[in-house]
Amino acid sequence: MTALPESATTYDFVGIGLGPFNLGLACLTEPIDELDGVFLESKPDFEWHAGMFLDGAHLQTPFMSDLVTLADPTSPYSFLNYLKEKGRLYPFYIRENFYPLRIEYDDYCRWAAGKLSSIRFGTTVTEVTYDEATELYAVHTAAGETYRARHLVLGTGTVPFVPEACRGLEGDLFHNAQYVHRKAELLGKESITIVGSGQSAAEIYHELLSEIDVHGYRLDWVTRSPRFFPLEYTKLTLEMTSPDYIDYFRALPEETRYRLEKQQKGLFKGINSDLIDAIFDLLYQKNVESRGRGVPTRLLTNSSLTSARYEDGGYTLGFHQDEQDKDFEIRTEGLVLATGYHYEPPAFLDPIRDRLRFDGHGRFDVTRDYAIDVTGRGVFLQNAGVHTHSITSPDLGMGPYRNSCIIRELLGTEYYPVEKSIAFQEFAV
Repeated sequence: MTALPESATTYDFVGIGLGPFNLGLACLTEPIDELDGVFLESKPDFEWHAGMFLDGAHLQTPFMSDLVTLADPTSPYSFLNYLKEKGRLYPFYIRENFYPLRIEYDDYCRWAAGKLSSIRFGTTVTEVTYDEATELYAVHTAAGETYRARHLVLGTGTVPFVPEACRGLEGDLFHNAQYVHRKAELLGKESITIVGSGQSAAEIYHELLSEIDVHGYRLDWVTRSPRFFPLEYTKLTLEMTSPDYIDYFRALPEETRYRLEKQQKGLFKGINSDLIDAIFDLLYQKNVESRGRGVPTRLLTNSSLTSARYEDGGYTLGFHQDEQDKDFEIRTEGLVLATGYHYEPPAFLDPIRDRLRFDGHGRFDVTRDYAIDVTGRGVFLQNAGVHTHSITSPDLGMGPYRNSCIIRELLGTEYYPVEKSIAFQEFAV
């Protein structure tokens, strides 16, 4: 893509936000002469979950779920090409573990971003307007710049979710998104409580459990889930990350889709089964080493956080044990909320809200090809469509597929072949 001075250019599209999905779109559109786009990101550089770069933490999807490979295996922006340029291709091959380290994936994305001419870091979007006369969107920034385009691709991503009981709470609690940066604060506490049920909660618990006898804190892990659910990663289940399942899921009634959205969280928010086993083994080891004294830790399930208050340098957390229908409290000095992320429509879209489509629950009504505007091909959405596209929405491996569809809509022709069917099983009767 050839980028002209912003003041003189009307772009084919403006991408707002630069997570892995819009970065993948930037990589895939870079060689397309017929598309002229620009990507605006408020951060000064690419950053992907830096607060969760724990030692040894890795992706839950294999390296082929990189930015480009499943759309274009010949792309120069592939993870394998990154390894080759970094001199690590053979060590990665010998490692025989095709799940990249999380810090490695972040470095790969930074490497790819550094090769692109279409990205504008440090650019905060403040407002998006639409000119009926020219049929162009105008993207206004905090620096007073205006980028005009025929299409928008929203990739602002999700934000940390804080339970209602903890909103506005005083003290030094934090979301797991800040864990690595604030771990040192926890180590001097007499007690630490982790609230949450997914991979992040498990990784933090395992790391803190490994150091429990060094620092002497009490460690509790509380989840509202009935058990510590493993990520279901069997091959027939993985077929649900497919165009076949998208077609099936989208054809379901809206209320059915919303019910399934809640039921299917374990398919993409569960814990790696090896990590669950490692936690059990570590608990066993620590208990043996304690020589009968026990380990000051508890794992509690079926327990919903109902209240929280801060006093005397610590927190009193109120929980409800859902199956027993009983209330109980935990007193803790340190509090880590591993409570996931959620999507919030950016405020900068308010001026064009009348051009956007919403469903009966007030969320974006996302078309099959990922558009959310009234024309069906003007504004596209990345990774906020679990209610319309099921577990394919946050899946890294489906990012190149979604971008292939978006590129087809931008061009009016299919540049990267878009798979129609890949599953052996039939989802509909």
